[in-house]
Amino acid sequence: MTGGDFEALVAVLAPDVVARSDGGAGGVGAPSAVRGAASVARQAIMFAPFAQSSRMALVDGAPAVISIRDGQRFSVMRFTIERGKVVELYVVNDPARLPELDLTVLGD
Repeated sequence: MTGGDFEALVAVLAPDVVARSDGGAGGVGAPSAVRGAASVARQAIMFAPFAQSSRMALVDGAPAVISIRDGQRFSVMRFTIERGKVVELYVVNDPARLPELDLTVLGD
């Protein structure tokens, strides 16, 4: 989803999708949650510019996207998928937690 296509993004999200983020004490912002496909898609579109540095990955065996900045992990977005739709996104951008994740970058 590098082009920022709002309708295409909404189409892969469950209507009641929940996006959670955890910036932690050293990360960007406090833990938060956004609910609903349109709200989650609007928030996600704001991060489309970071797609250039993103790679597909697995986190604890679940599908994920990792973003790299200056050669370092910047954030990891893990997806929970049910019946072909994303029902939950969990974003970790807490610098203290990123190295602890069981992460496999795909395509390496």
